[in-house]
Amino acid sequence: MHTSWDPAAPEEVHELFAGLAAPWWLAGGYAVEQALGRSLREHGDIDVLVLRRDHVAVQEVLRGWEWWAADPPGVLRPWRAGEVLPTEVCDVWCRPAADRPWRIQVMIDESDGECWTSRRNPRVRREVRSIGRTGASGIPYLAPEILLFYKAKDTRPKDETDFAALLPLLGPDQRRWLARAISQTCGDHPWLAHGSLG
Repeated sequence: MHTSWDPAAPEEVHELFAGLAAPWWLAGGYAVEQALGRSLREHGDIDVLVLRRDHVAVQEVLRGWEWWAADPPGVLRPWRAGEVLPTEVCDVWCRPAADRPWRIQVMIDESDGECWTSRRNPRVRREVRSIGRTGASGIPYLAPEILLFYKAKDTRPKDETDFAALLPLLGPDQRRWLARAISQTCGDHPWLAHGSLG
């Protein structure tokens, strides 16, 4: 089994997911760069977020690919055609064929009616229509404050880099939302001590 990654470019993801009759957004580091309008750092993968209500439709836009569900606590297993994944499965690794590198990681998040709800804390919620932005290239990506909310857990050096780059883009309402979401989910957090957050 090929185990390496060769992340698809955002433009390739956009072309593939244009056929998805449901909302989707870039997440992770590539989404940070969509928000910034420039490259920031290297990327080991590319993340695409969809809502659980829509996740089976991903198999249609990636027809002919292999899809592997990341089943906790860290086992990759084939995702069968038409299978509705259980709530504990939040990631799917995708590649064109068994002898090809992984190209796209699909992340699955929750919703309640027309509200997105964080899989980490169902109290953290927003209207689905408000969680995304569109880059200059037309590629949808998660709003910067939501990107940083997800990056706040178990921060790594690249998350600190992304925080420093995105913070100046956040308006007062976005900063308050982020501070509240982090506080509700992570408790005390170094980012909350940042004078410009909250």
